[in-house]
Amino acid sequence: MTTPQQQLLLDLKPEQAPTLDNFVIGANAELVARLRNLCGAYSFEALYIWGPQGCGRSHLLEATAEAARGQRPVVFLQGKEAGAELTLAPGSLLVIDDVQGLTAEAQIALFRAFNAARFLGLALLLAGENPPLRLELREDLRTRIGQTLIYEIQLLSDDEKAAALRRHAIERGMLMDPGVVHYLLHHGRRDLPSLMAMLNSLDRASLEQKRPPTLPLLRELMQISLDLDKE
Repeated sequence: MTTPQQQLLLDLKPEQAPTLDNFVIGANAELVARLRNLCGAYSFEALYIWGPQGCGRSHLLEATAEAARGQRPVVFLQGKEAGAELTLAPGSLLVIDDVQGLTAEAQIALFRAFNAARFLGLALLLAGENPPLRLELREDLRTRIGQTLIYEIQLLSDDEKAAALRRHAIERGMLMDPGVVHYLLHHGRRDLPSLMAMLNSLDRASLEQKRPPTLPLLRELMQISLDLDKE
């Protein structure tokens, strides 16, 4: 039977839609500036961004696609969802996440999009877990991706993560123990989305149980999270 605390963890959902403004930039200022430029420019440009799961790739792609809507046509696909045809209006922004998941047919469609991009004024924003040379794609497509502007998403330092967590807590009105952030960084998952999710869970548990957001409550929630991961 699921306990109330387990339900808090199972039901966690992002409370804010991803935007370029609520992305914690760290050392990625140049990349974010490039993404802002993609939103309104009706001209050819191609970017490939890469980094491990949890680094913010999906956040940046979703945020860029949303910012561009209303200014230019947007097609946003997950690699595994892309089909054998890509219907793109002139001036479109094509966003594909996890390009390593493209089928053979979808790889051909993307290669054709590259060929038409300059003529149609398309912008291409692609992302994956690995740099282009390590993508398991057909050689001609991998070469095209390798000729784009390539950005590796720079991971946040612990100090930057701590600052982001403290700011998030202030925005939620949390009056938590000073040691909560330190404990999270040393005992929680390393990526910022997971850290934010646990902080949100701590806040909800604190409100529901009428207990302050202290280290003991955080330890209880993190133990439940570990137990759920084992199931």
